[in-house]
Amino acid sequence: MTPTAVLPRPGPLLGAYPLRGPPPPAAWAGWWSRTAAPLPVNRVAAIRAQQARWAALSELEFRAHLRRLRARLARDGFGGAQRVRALGCVAAAAQRALGRNPYDTQLLCAEALLDDHLAEMATGEGKTLAAALAAAVAALAGVPVHVMTANDYLAARDAAQLGLLYGVLGLRTGVVLGSTAPEARRAAYACDLTYATAREIAFDHLRDRVHLQAQGSELQRCAARLAGDAPPPLLLRGLCMAIVDEADSLMIDEATMPLVLAETQDDPGHRAACFQALMLARRLTPGEDLHLDAEQLAVHWTEAGTERLEPLADSLGGAWLNRRHRQDLVGAALVALHGLVPDRHYLVREGRVELLDAVTGRAAPGRVWARGLQTLVELKEGCPVTPPTRTSAQTSYQRFFLGYLRLSGISGTLAECRAELRAVYGRQIVAVPLRRPGLRQLAPPRLFATGQARAEAIPARVQALVAQGRPVLVGVDTVAEAQALSARLNVAGIDHQVLDARHDADEAAVVAMAGQAGTVTVATRMAGRGTDIELGAGVAERGGLHVLCCQDNASARLDRQCIGRAARQGDPGSAEVWHALDASIWQSGGASVGWLQRRKQDAQGVLSVPATVVLAWSQRLQRAHQAQEMQRRRRLLDQDRTWQTRLAFTHLHA
Repeated sequence: MTPTAVLPRPGPLLGAYPLRGPPPPAAWAGWWSRTAAPLPVNRVAAIRAQQARWAALSELEFRAHLRRLRARLARDGFGGAQRVRALGCVAAAAQRALGRNPYDTQLLCAEALLDDHLAEMATGEGKTLAAALAAAVAALAGVPVHVMTANDYLAARDAAQLGLLYGVLGLRTGVVLGSTAPEARRAAYACDLTYATAREIAFDHLRDRVHLQAQGSELQRCAARLAGDAPPPLLLRGLCMAIVDEADSLMIDEATMPLVLAETQDDPGHRAACFQALMLARRLTPGEDLHLDAEQLAVHWTEAGTERLEPLADSLGGAWLNRRHRQDLVGAALVALHGLVPDRHYLVREGRVELLDAVTGRAAPGRVWARGLQTLVELKEGCPVTPPTRTSAQTSYQRFFLGYLRLSGISGTLAECRAELRAVYGRQIVAVPLRRPGLRQLAPPRLFATGQARAEAIPARVQALVAQGRPVLVGVDTVAEAQALSARLNVAGIDHQVLDARHDADEAAVVAMAGQAGTVTVATRMAGRGTDIELGAGVAERGGLHVLCCQDNASARLDRQCIGRAARQGDPGSAEVWHALDASIWQSGGASVGWLQRRKQDAQGVLSVPATVVLAWSQRLQRAHQAQEMQRRRRLLDQDRTWQTRLAFTHLHA
């Protein structure tokens, strides 16, 4: 085995806590390349031949051959002929344990993941089992594998269901949830495979970094062990190999989100200062004293506002006499009062303020705003105040993922961000073909003059589809929009289910019923990702599930995720996208889309614009927005690398 083929696992070569060192600068040169990695389609027949040999073995013979296979994989790695044999073994084990014969496309996807590629596999094509095939092969070679899912529910579900497959292979499966205690976490990470969200693993890695920093250098740790003063064991066994589900969401959309490990600190004056800031903010008038940027959640003071705030704050004395201090804290209070909206940016549930993820629409327990904003929102909503915190360690998903020695991922929507994924992570995209021809029918997009007109038109469209006996999924942006649409459907007498962050506990049950005849489901962007919508009896003959996308997505990927709920696995289905001209993505076009406002409207408020023009303009605006976002992420990444270089002591290695 060559040095480059060293398996990423704890041991003499890589140490007790393997991870990659500081990565080189992103390869932005040539980032526009759209080439895709080839699929090894010629190896499927060889894998199937191996699968047949493994399937013909008795239980005792299977175990004996498995022991020899694991020894070869541990010695030679999982490339070439050994991979073919291992995938054949795992495919046969899936038949034995799960009664499921993996599709050829799932085998191809597993090959791509084992080659450290990112696989684009359409929704409903079996990404969960494909990832399990790859994870099992790596684990058989002795590599600790982290399989990262979208949420705790999927982590628990997949670990339980696929644990049967891993058990047949003699592998141990662990699962880490938000509620998992430290000792149980350590035991889960000690297993051959661990299912968890990326957030849980990233924060556990941060905890390990803090403990390593406290223990000093590797020489000091060795001396402490020899002296019988061994420190408590770490949670992880390093960052050896990760398979990331919904890779585009984490590696692009949330790439630069700061992951901050914090500890509470005693600051009696913090709550009082935030209360005073809210009091001052309520005496100011947006538009006159300040301008609020609702998109960036930033405050721009006017000259009148600056002059008005000064005497109000001076009466409080102390730090309020400092102009910078009062403008910053009162500005944050104004953002809390007027910029952060309940059911759009956060939920108030069981007396707590829970942030809503802007990409997925899910609640994000444990995530808080910084610089006093969390306390300000809690005071605004009359909730108990979260104690202020002090940062112990911090990272981002970009930096965290780049620490893995082997990294691969899978998603249904990767093509649009192929260039950035290659530049930042050095990973190529592999497009896995559909198992069956796609039957999805796309209706022409519509452009409404306002979001209000669009919302008023939805019940009639839904009613017409339900009359045909078809299930309908309506995608909206926020919890508030979901609740408003629910009220409209109730007025129209349309039975429906709502799937949003307020109803996340019922997510699996709601999605499971979303394909039944006449069922109407209103969903935010969470939309049950990772859970199949199975068509009920007679639904396929009526045209299948219809998706009505009323989301104002700034990315074509998010549009594809929504309409991808229909016509899965060769089933019939249809989808259409309804745009609103007053949405932020359309308003970002400025004067270039102003001519659309002068177009005639029909009785429903639909503008008389050809569908081809609507599609072309929406794609143009989305591309422009994504280019801006990519440049923003690029600047943040470059700044982060510079910061890491200057503060090299933050990089800790076991």
